[in-house]
Amino acid sequence: MYRYDGSLTTPPCSEGVKWSVAVQPIELSAAQITAFKTLYTGNNRPVQNLHDRRVFLARE
Repeated sequence: MYRYDGSLTTPPCSEGVKWSVAVQPIELSAAQITAFKTLYTGNNRPVQNLHDRRVFLARE
């Protein structure tokens, strides 16, 4: 699991979010993706520069 400090991907793009990203892809069904899209609209913030943030590989 990769972990880093960041911000929301939708306005107001607030800081203080702890992100966790799986090393291995996670598979979702079409129904799960549809359900996600109905709950989270506008989940499309452009990729941001890393700046001084650090990315950590968490040992599980």
